[in-house]
Amino acid sequence: MKAVVKTAPGEGNVSLEDVAEPTPLPGQVLIEVEAAGICGTDIHIYHDEFRSWPPVVLGHEVSGRVVAIGAGVSRARVGDRVTTETYFSTCGHCRFCRDGRINLCPQRRSIGSAVNGAFTSLLVVPERNIHQLPDALSFRAGALVEPLACVIHGVLDAPKVCPNDVVVVSGPGAIGLLTLQVLRAAGAQVVVLGTASDQHRLDVARSLGAVATLIAGQDDARAAIDEFTDGAGADVVMECSGAGSAARDLLSLVRRGGQYAQIGLFGKPVSWDLDQVCYKELSVSGSNASVPSAWPRAIEMLARRQVDIEPLISGQYPLARWREAFETVEQRLALKTLLCPREG
Repeated sequence: MKAVVKTAPGEGNVSLEDVAEPTPLPGQVLIEVEAAGICGTDIHIYHDEFRSWPPVVLGHEVSGRVVAIGAGVSRARVGDRVTTETYFSTCGHCRFCRDGRINLCPQRRSIGSAVNGAFTSLLVVPERNIHQLPDALSFRAGALVEPLACVIHGVLDAPKVCPNDVVVVSGPGAIGLLTLQVLRAAGAQVVVLGTASDQHRLDVARSLGAVATLIAGQDDARAAIDEFTDGAGADVVMECSGAGSAARDLLSLVRRGGQYAQIGLFGKPVSWDLDQVCYKELSVSGSNASVPSAWPRAIEMLARRQVDIEPLISGQYPLARWREAFETVEQRLALKTLLCPREG
């Protein structure tokens, strides 16, 4: 079968290859992939900015149907519509695993980077990782449960967001727009900050409930936030773009005693004025992927239509056009692009 493979370490070294069809071992299920989202992490792996264990099939945002089960599988049935958590294995005994924070396990190995992932026709994962998709939820939406679970972890688990809090979200990409919707469901007033090239994305943010959208370097963001907060500053700021300049800007917008949350990945070190953390007595949090408890919450939010995925999906491509699909993400021509192996 065909697969998009990181073939070797280094810049690039990604190509469409023939790989063997997998067979589920005991405790595993075989998923026929219907849709797989291209994540910024996949782009980082392409550029050798994120660790991978090549040769490995890329892709970790996925939905599909169970087509075979291994011995001992009891929850899954052939034909089930599912999505899957990304951690293929963890050690199970470190302090993080015991605390339910398996995303921090030093021995964590994930599909799409350490173990073959979803940019292909068939994917093997442990049965414990799968989640049933409601019949009303499309496979397109199911493929984006993973980034939504990451957002739920980053937005609701560490920061304390209260109803009517003014929250500034920097970066109106897919993660930023998911963050906007999760915050709106929590009762926050959300201002989205982007660049001049983000106008279409900012328009989408407005349609999804942002109370205001601002263009960095063009609009007076501080004055706008002061109007919403009687000059105090934002209660919470969330950096979702992975841009160092955005991180610096947010420090000027958050109020004294406020909260700064880092959700986006930079891919490289950035300069940041840590003195502001002291002067303002800020609470700073970061999030790393997702935790298991976020997945049922993500599916429930989608089922209840608290989060709308469709405005975020800009296009879908067959595997043979993976380069074109990657370019739409890297050149910021799309919000979220899907690879669909069953398409010609």
